[in-house]
Amino acid sequence: MSDATADPRYRRKPPKRPLRLSWADERVRGIVWQIVVVGIVGSIIWWLWSNTVHNLEVRRIATGFGFLQREAGLPIAESVIRYDPTDTYLRALTVGVLNTLKVSLIGIVLATILGTLIGIARLSKNYLVAKLAAFYVEVIRDLPLLLQLLFWYTIMQGFPGPRQALNPVEGVFLSNRGLKFPALVWESAHTAALLAFLAGIVLTWLYARAARARQMADGQPRKVWPAAVALLIGLPLLVWQVMGAPWQIDWPALRGFNFQGGMTMSPEYAALLIGLVTYTAGFIAEVVRAGILSVNQGQWEAAQALGLRHGQVLRLIVMPQALRVIIPPMTSNYLNLTKNSSLAVAIGYQDIVSIANTTLNQTGQAIEGIAIIMMVYLTISLSISLFMNWYNAKIALVER
Repeated sequence: MSDATADPRYRRKPPKRPLRLSWADERVRGIVWQIVVVGIVGSIIWWLWSNTVHNLEVRRIATGFGFLQREAGLPIAESVIRYDPTDTYLRALTVGVLNTLKVSLIGIVLATILGTLIGIARLSKNYLVAKLAAFYVEVIRDLPLLLQLLFWYTIMQGFPGPRQALNPVEGVFLSNRGLKFPALVWESAHTAALLAFLAGIVLTWLYARAARARQMADGQPRKVWPAAVALLIGLPLLVWQVMGAPWQIDWPALRGFNFQGGMTMSPEYAALLIGLVTYTAGFIAEVVRAGILSVNQGQWEAAQALGLRHGQVLRLIVMPQALRVIIPPMTSNYLNLTKNSSLAVAIGYQDIVSIANTTLNQTGQAIEGIAIIMMVYLTISLSISLFMNWYNAKIALVER
């Protein structure tokens, strides 16, 4: 290394030019244009706000969120938490948020599984499997989602009534009232066992991380599965046993014109879930296929030369590399599924959009109702984006 390169004077940053109050200075022009743009945007926002407030005052329309504490009187067919029409609008909207989360989160999981399988099937060497997967993708992606939701809802309504319900398995009934199946009578012991299972997941992850660190230090592999079985199965069973091991099943039975007992999956929820999953899976399949094809063919050949089977190559070598390409567009598909769930209003499923629309029709608080819907979807979308961005950064290649 030369003396000039080693001299610390040559590693100093060049001095900053003083700011000249002249239009010829690009920094001055940049500051002026930013002030102008901010001023224009602020003026537009102020005009919209003042115009809205004036129109509301002229029409004597009350504003604010005080209506949330009033009695809703709104019937809701299904809810995750207990709800009664005498409850407040706030609780009714909370039920709507939970219904949206229920279909969105379950839909994301199922769409990911189905889309991944179809994407892999498109690359199958079996001609029939590959063509069937391609046919599924092309048909599903070319049909509007609303049309598919109406199709599945029509199918659900085409099943026979409760008295002629299909009974494929003991205790399971399928009718135009939905799918009825046995349910576990939930008690405090089950809640404790569930918490123990969640704690077991965290402890298993910590143990696996520590075992991996020790292996990197001394080169000796450690078995993780015995600890995983003990923490994920043994610990919840132990907690459940200590608390009395309750196990009571609520079986559905036909009484009058409908079934009583058990758990119900309504036709509206089933149609919405099936429609969202099958539609989004078509897009996820293409993302997965593109991610797998982005991995160099030499990776396949090198792994096969080592004697690995096709499934092992895909699971251990190709997919970990393909995830770096798959995750960013996969995030967009998750967001689309969540936002597309707002089409539930077309088939009568009471999500946040449906309940908020009914609320603003009853109260006249249109601005507040729309604002609540926007904030709910913004919060859910940002949460999904933050989690996926964190995961994407975690699996990204780190240059040394």
